[in-house]
Amino acid sequence: MGLLFHSDRGGQYASDDFVDLIGVFEVTQSMSRAADAEVYDTAVRESFFASYKTECVPADGFETPQQAKSETFEYIEVFYNRQRLHSTLGYLTPVEAEHAVGVS
Repeated sequence: MGLLFHSDRGGQYASDDFVDLIGVFEVTQSMSRAADAEVYDTAVRESFFASYKTECVPADGFETPQQAKSETFEYIEVFYNRQRLHSTLGYLTPVEAEHAVGVS
């Protein structure tokens, strides 16, 4: 798929100049849904990135792109999805929540 850029529906992200620019770099654009659903989408996404920044990213940043990739993978696949409890999921892990509804 390549790089995905997700944003709200702000004018700067919908402008022709921005759309043309990300097209040059073959970036796929994704925008939140309109109305109230956008608030929920944004809240969950922002909560993830706040957790990621405080629980995974070193205060002075990663030393190399490979370290960022490796530690981010570990954080998401080992800790965040399998060990960390999520209030939006009734204090289950994402893996537990998927099993509870029959999704694998």
